[in-house]
Amino acid sequence: MSERVVYLNGQYVPESEARISVLDRGFLFADGVYEVIPVYGGCLLQEDEHLQRLVRSLEQVRLPNPLSLPQWKSVFAELLRLNPGPERGIYLQVTRGAARRDHAFPKAAEPTVLVMVNPISLPDAELLKTGVAAVTLSDDRWSRCDIKSISLLPNVLARQQAVEQGAAEAILIRQGLAVEGAASNLFVVADGVIVTPPKDRHLLPGITRDLVIELAQQQGYPVMESVIPEDQLSVAQEIWLTSSTREILPVTRLNETPVGDGKPGPAWQQMHAHYQRFKKERQALES
Repeated sequence: MSERVVYLNGQYVPESEARISVLDRGFLFADGVYEVIPVYGGCLLQEDEHLQRLVRSLEQVRLPNPLSLPQWKSVFAELLRLNPGPERGIYLQVTRGAARRDHAFPKAAEPTVLVMVNPISLPDAELLKTGVAAVTLSDDRWSRCDIKSISLLPNVLARQQAVEQGAAEAILIRQGLAVEGAASNLFVVADGVIVTPPKDRHLLPGITRDLVIELAQQQGYPVMESVIPEDQLSVAQEIWLTSSTREILPVTRLNETPVGDGKPGPAWQQMHAHYQRFKKERQALES
């Protein structure tokens, strides 16, 4: 099996040869942002939307965009050619670069740009039949969760705590409201209405989240962006988690208690089918 090739600062190099400085601010301060774009059959799903979010994240942390949008797309295409495979994901990361360690921005530093291709492990059919477990935890993150920052230690700790409790994800609670998962956005179905928290600084504006809202509206489902009090989770008919790599995941147990009847609900089944159809249609357009 050939070694994976990554893009690092203008060069395509084998992964084992990729090097960054020990003074890189991403390493020292987590001073950078990232994106993940799913790829199905050569089709980058919602590529433009992901790049628009990257631009916003860079602007919010006052980091210049090192590549134009056509240049980003050219890098993605070349990496996919060099790293063939079925379901894959583009991971890209931009840091403020290497400079003498100082909390203030360096006066002269070139951004570090890393792009690589990873295999995507989508939930298997058996898992989708049963759904996953989740737990609720206090949201201990900073107040700018709308930026896709590489500073993810609170998310890592929350996800690990969930895993240690036998769950797939942690649903984070801030001031009595369910916000999102440690690595996912949150949806609930209540009284037949699909509800997701509105965008603000406390949650990531998920690309899959927005796509699910769009698909649901196209199919005529009632959708509402509204706060979700923590106690509404215990009476929800359905709970879903969405992300680029896990798509739409049904939560069937929350804090060791069944959600609804303890099985993936009918609204999730329909939306999952619509999502898969959308993917196939996009692939057909790209082929």
